Amino acid sequence: MIKSTSSFSMTKGEVQVNLLVNSAPRPSFVRIQEMGMETTKNNVKSNQVLKKKTRRRRRMKKSNLLQDISLSDNLRQEYGQSDTNHMHRLSTLSLVDERSDDIVVISSGAVKTMNEVDHSSGISNRSIVRAPVCDIEKKLLILDINGLLADIVSPPPKGLASDKRIAGRAIFKRPFYLDFLKFCFEHFEVGVWSSRSKRIVERVLDYLMGDMKHKLLFCWDLSHCTATGFRTLENRHKTLVFKELRRIWEKHDPSLPWEKGIYNESNTLLLDDSPYKALLNPAHTAVFPHPYTFQRGSDTSLGPGGDLRVYLEGLAAAENIQEFIEQEPFGQSPINESSASWPFYLRVLSTVYSVDTTNVTNMTCNSSVLR
Repeated sequence: MIKSTSSFSMTKGEVQVNLLVNSAPRPSFVRIQEMGMETTKNNVKSNQVLKKKTRRRRRMKKSNLLQDISLSDNLRQEYGQSDTNHMHRLSTLSLVDERSDDIVVISSGAVKTMNEVDHSSGISNRSIVRAPVCDIEKKLLILDINGLLADIVSPPPKGLASDKRIAGRAIFKRPFYLDFLKFCFEHFEVGVWSSRSKRIVERVLDYLMGDMKHKLLFCWDLSHCTATGFRTLENRHKTLVFKELRRIWEKHDPSLPWEKGIYNESNTLLLDDSPYKALLNPAHTAVFPHPYTFQRGSDTSLGPGGDLRVYLEGLAAAENIQEFIEQEPFGQSPINESSASWPFYLRVLSTVYSVDTTNVTNMTCNSSVLR
């Protein structure tokens, strides 16, 4: 919490001195010479008082400045040197608050006068509520878990030790995944979206991320996916679901820490090893790396110089995600009418959305066509 620092042209004591001087009876011209010596003494004494108060005021400002610098340093230590945009916001808010005692910044980032703030809340009108959680200048990266950060195997393979057992599942951590996560948090705003149950997702993330989990903007599970009633082609025991990005763009979950409309097709990337999960999304808003399996012990894709990491470095610097992916495809191809499995997914789509298959046979599937 940053407290405002008030700036006054005169202290209360100075105002009182000024009022006394101005309200005193003015001597006639004849008596000016007689009072000259006394007036001079009074002026000297008043000047000494003013100088002392000026020095005191400067010391107070210096103390406040040191406190602001200390706060800035603490924030850098907590969030890291990469969060320069957060620090810029905070310094801007401090400058705004110095200009007027009546200015206060609310959680949405809007600036209001204290007369516009609800005093019944019990919050001091001098306080500044923390800045928005997300950095809108960074693109939104949505990570899957299984096949990207780790290999989750059920039932556990016999005769092979895994890194961890969670709810009867063997967890094999992907090489360089921690370093990769640090890279992602530095260059993107990051969320996690898994098609597994909330219970499993929370336990796996606790193990893989630890305290780093608190840097996530959100953590979604199976309950946020779109059900189809079908099973996947790869595993008849696994339910087939979609991850609709419009749920994020339209902020279906009010707890998402940004304003509706901040994220869209141009600045959001879904990273998932299952191309079918993105069938309802606009083209070129997802990348499908080849899935990681624990048999690939020498995998370096997430490490420095790894193919996925280098690709994301370029994407983070791009102006538009869709244009970048269209010009620089990566990983598995998206599912469309040219895919061998297209008839199956067309049947899924026609069942879920009651789409006439004759109208979509020759199209590349995306959400704008289906609705």
